[in-house]
Amino acid sequence: MTMHKRAALAALALAGLFVLQSCAVLNDMTAALANLQRLRFKLGEVHGFRLAGIEIGGKTRLGQFNTLDALALLNTFRTKKLPAEFTLDVLAVNPNDGTGGTRSTASTLTSLECRFLIDDHPTVTGNIDQPIEIPGTGQESVLPIRISIDLLEFFGDKRYEDLIDLALAIGGANRTATRLALDAQPTVSTPFGPMTYPGRLTIVSKEFR
Repeated sequence: MTMHKRAALAALALAGLFVLQSCAVLNDMTAALANLQRLRFKLGEVHGFRLAGIEIGGKTRLGQFNTLDALALLNTFRTKKLPAEFTLDVLAVNPNDGTGGTRSTASTLTSLECRFLIDDHPTVTGNIDQPIEIPGTGQESVLPIRISIDLLEFFGDKRYEDLIDLALAIGGANRTATRLALDAQPTVSTPFGPMTYPGRLTIVSKEFR
């Protein structure tokens, strides 16, 4: 065999090896993307709701505030502001638990860039404070998102009493997340670097998405 033929065979062998490795990498990337798409999200509870610095968790109506707190809320409203702070829990499930022929694999959520919606009205943006590992067990993981919003900035057309009722519906004694949603774009870490959802996701309280 001539030197030229040996070189050609060696080059062909290297090319074949490269193709095999490329296929393996492509398969791994496809599996990683599939795992990313398996993550599901749902809104959980609202807690720690403070309106103009006043805790409202045990109240259902304006008349339950004491005189000082009621006066403080009204005075804040008259300054054209009504700041609210609270934590919204997002529930995440990673069903890649080893059943159905898949491998049990944890996913680390590195970002949950999102816009907060109240009654379908877009308001402030937010994110998780730090990366959170979601184990491949099929069980729920809690992702707390801290939200600060000036209700008057986004709902300036509402009356004072209506804004108080809105805050109480979200963070009062009978609080519920049914009027809330997150327009989100999750990012998870993979062996190939961060991978971001190709499209945005509307996270609601009634079901995992």
